[in-house]
Amino acid sequence: MSTDIRPSLGLRPVINVSGTMTSLGASIVVPEAIEAMASMLPHFVEINDLQRKASAVIARLTGGEAGFVTASCSAGISLAVAGAITGNNLLAIERLPDVVPEKNEVLVQMGHVVSYGAPVDQAIRLAGGKVVLVGQATSTHRFHMENAITDKTAAAVYVVSHHVVDYGLLNLKEFVEIAHAKGVPVIVDAASEYDLRIFLEQGADIALYSGHKFLGGPTSGIVAGRKELVRHAFLQNMGIGRGMKVGKESIFGVMAALEAWENRDHAGIRERETGYLNFWKRTLDGRPGLTALIEPDPTNNPLDRLRLIVDPEQAHITAWDLADALAKGSPPIIVRDHEVEHRYFYLDPCNLHPGEEKIVAERLAQELDKARASNEIIATPIENRSRHRFDGALRWPD
Repeated sequence: MSTDIRPSLGLRPVINVSGTMTSLGASIVVPEAIEAMASMLPHFVEINDLQRKASAVIARLTGGEAGFVTASCSAGISLAVAGAITGNNLLAIERLPDVVPEKNEVLVQMGHVVSYGAPVDQAIRLAGGKVVLVGQATSTHRFHMENAITDKTAAAVYVVSHHVVDYGLLNLKEFVEIAHAKGVPVIVDAASEYDLRIFLEQGADIALYSGHKFLGGPTSGIVAGRKELVRHAFLQNMGIGRGMKVGKESIFGVMAALEAWENRDHAGIRERETGYLNFWKRTLDGRPGLTALIEPDPTNNPLDRLRLIVDPEQAHITAWDLADALAKGSPPIIVRDHEVEHRYFYLDPCNLHPGEEKIVAERLAQELDKARASNEIIATPIENRSRHRFDGALRWPD
């Protein structure tokens, strides 16, 4: 592990058991990408030619016909949607998003309109797309989508995420079948997904990935798929994509991260992470009010997480107060708490440096022992979290 620069900057040395979260820096960048970025930074390069080199690597890894690197997966949504709307019309590209071709409707299942830090539908609207919601939050049927497609439909967006409703909606194969029957291209947001090939194999026309999550590359997004649609998305760099541009070092860093992905010891990493999970489970088993369950990833990524269910009556603390105590302590432990109102949170082992799993266990034991020693149950109102969720952002900079 390299020297930790965070204390010298006055930054908290957080330990991330939340996962590949952008708000925490997403992931540990792999050495190959760091080396590639450092080697490219001193030199000039023709960016479009470098993107062509990246396209070949992206195509090989994803099975797509072409690809390019952009600022983020969110940027990829906007660029892919814009490309579906404008095609290669350079004037239309310059006039987005205020002046939009008539064919600009974009279908999204209502249960897929989630937030990854910003709303999915906003990324579509930034491109001049008119969002057409399909079905209800927990129910989409074929007739919903078939009747939503009109001569104004430019594209359909499908979101793969642990945030989406995972029942009652159209699966990707059926979504693609309905869209393609009426000539509508399908764009898949697969930002946090491990499998780089499956979505294009299942018929998607464009698949979008984060370069800085499981891949361990620099902050970036990857657009992959059909050559014509990728080209139309790439052309948006002459329009709305200018503010989403990516530097030479990030393009080359993503290329290196993709090639490292081919050679990564995926089985060895899974074995190590499973060891962390079992260690945490042994640490927690038998403690009053706690149930520790090892569960698979909900979108079928090849990894597990530990779900910690907290009974406040016995543990003397709520799940959300335990999560907050871990985050506020020393060192800060940031857990995966997006469902904490259901009295549980997750520990994700994918972003730990060696030895940090022991610190996580120690901090859990400290906070649980402190709670058990309390004469009263530590139970702040859950609505306090909602009330104060954005305080830090609203005060920035202090």
